Amino acid sequence: MLRFIKHNLTTIEGIDIYPMISLLIFVLFFTIVLTRVIRMSKAEVEELSNIPMDVEEGSTFHQENEKQ
Repeated sequence: MLRFIKHNLTTIEGIDIYPMISLLIFVLFFTIVLTRVIRMSKAEVEELSNIPMDVEEGSTFHQENEKQ
């Protein structure tokens, strides 16, 4: 099966640019994410870390847990 795919990919002209483009997108995305995380303030990190613990009074999940 790999031989079938490899043969088809080698017959396409200009196919060698696609791995470079995908690597560039990958590196660019994670560089942006890393930069954003490094520049976050302590208050924003604290706020985001408390999101799973916050339960709104009107939510269905909170009302179901009160009944039990």
